[in-house]
Amino acid sequence: MLKRYLPALLWLPHYNRRLLSSDLMAGVIVTLMVIPQSMAYAMLAGLPAVVGLYASLLPAILYALLGTSRTLAVGPVAIIGLMTGAALSRVAEPGTQEYLQAAWHLSLLSGAMLAIMGALKMGFFANFLSHPVIGGFLSASGLLIAISQLSHLIGVDASGYTALSLLNSLVHHLSDINLPTMALGVGTLMWLFAVRRWGRRTLIRLGLTRGLVTLTQRAGPLFAVILSTVISAVFKLHEHGVAVVGTIPAGLPPLTLPLPNATLWQALWMPALLISVVGFVESISMAQLMAARRRERIVPNQELIGLGGANLAAAFSAGMPVSGGLSRTVINAGAGSRTPMAGAFAAVGIGVITLWLTPWLFHLPVATLAATIIMSVLTLVDIPLMRRTLRYSRSDFSAMAVTMFMTLTDGVESGLLLGVALSIGLFLYRTSRPHSALVGRIPGTEHFRNSARHETQTADHLALLRIDESLYFANARYLEDTIQALVAKRRGIEHVVLICSAVNLIDASALESLDSINRRLSEARVTLHLAEVKGPVMDRLKKSDFLGSLSGRVFLSTYSAWKTLKQKAK
Repeated sequence: MLKRYLPALLWLPHYNRRLLSSDLMAGVIVTLMVIPQSMAYAMLAGLPAVVGLYASLLPAILYALLGTSRTLAVGPVAIIGLMTGAALSRVAEPGTQEYLQAAWHLSLLSGAMLAIMGALKMGFFANFLSHPVIGGFLSASGLLIAISQLSHLIGVDASGYTALSLLNSLVHHLSDINLPTMALGVGTLMWLFAVRRWGRRTLIRLGLTRGLVTLTQRAGPLFAVILSTVISAVFKLHEHGVAVVGTIPAGLPPLTLPLPNATLWQALWMPALLISVVGFVESISMAQLMAARRRERIVPNQELIGLGGANLAAAFSAGMPVSGGLSRTVINAGAGSRTPMAGAFAAVGIGVITLWLTPWLFHLPVATLAATIIMSVLTLVDIPLMRRTLRYSRSDFSAMAVTMFMTLTDGVESGLLLGVALSIGLFLYRTSRPHSALVGRIPGTEHFRNSARHETQTADHLALLRIDESLYFANARYLEDTIQALVAKRRGIEHVVLICSAVNLIDASALESLDSINRRLSEARVTLHLAEVKGPVMDRLKKSDFLGSLSGRVFLSTYSAWKTLKQKAK
């Protein structure tokens, strides 16, 4: 039981020097790579840059103890930063102490929700986010984050958490562009683009090994941070209107205690729930991908507890909501991490920097962080997914498009909620009108196929109706109408066989409908039969009175029903 809820006990007893060396190297690399990201995502949320560093310390250590992924790296991420800023801006003014305290409360609520969902084994909750909806949400969020960073890239003041408000604010401040800031920001952006587009090819031509090529390419943002910071310090760009990170408090994060605040919790519970679900979906997707490559196993419900513990740790250490990060995890895995200890080592490395090296970050230009964010989040814009979804299902693409539109125009919360509602609505609509087919026998075989698609043997007095959906309250009435229309159209029918090979559930409403169908068919001198009923469904039917009142039989197979009934014309 202890190992189940504390997965670190599964790998810690087997820890050795070989694992230590791999994890230590990965921890050092992750430390260097994610420092600018951590600060950038904190600033994206409207928080001081140091909050991003704080959120990379204790949360990472808690996840290492509680999580089941050996490669997932936990800390501030772009989409959670955007959602955090949107939520906090409604309850407090950015830059105030109240804003900071609201961030701690948001982390506390998110952590508590994740931990409770994990304890109640509610990992399935994330399934309500369909892939097209979450793809549309992430794509729109990527665009929204990129737009929000344009003001920092060119050195103007612009505010808002929707695309329209941001662009409108940006247009009104174009006359205030700071040329040194724009030169630095656009230059950094071009460098990052060049590294991503041509860096690997160039480094291979120079004769570097594959591992060194990958590491050097991923270090592109780090090189940009170092070079721009040096330029900023040498030329004292902060004296020419270039925004820099400024003074970062040295030392480890203070212990914070978010006191109960009913008003604040009432305003933040819905954003906290959305942040929890989105963070879990993003984390579990990345964790499962990495685990599959290494033939490891992820336990989704324990991941909820691990992420919950990480967010609770953020709440009590002056942090912000955290999640498993795409770029963090890719860097961690690529650097050779073998166990969650790599994440703990990275946390220690960031702790060392917050203790003694923060003065070095004073001259880091905000425009550089903005360029780093833009290049990072544009990978969220999944154009190929949009094309595939449009070709395959227009209804799913409609849900994706509406989610994107609402996210861009009304904010991340509205977009995500509407996307979930559309996903559930489309599911209910589709399953409320289940596909059914009149089947016939393929000559010379025991196979039965849709008579409208294949040449089959049929009998005028026998209708073999295959139902391709579970039967529940939303489609029970539709089944009644389908069978009633079938009997009314074919006056010679004497036997109706419902083929239940695709039926995994018959709920109480559907059972009442089957009773009604059986009764009406009996009054019309038509016998109702069932075939290929699955074991769990049959077990539930045996607990009811339906089988006792069924006018016909329950056949083991469709072929058995065909052989028995094809000659039984009245």
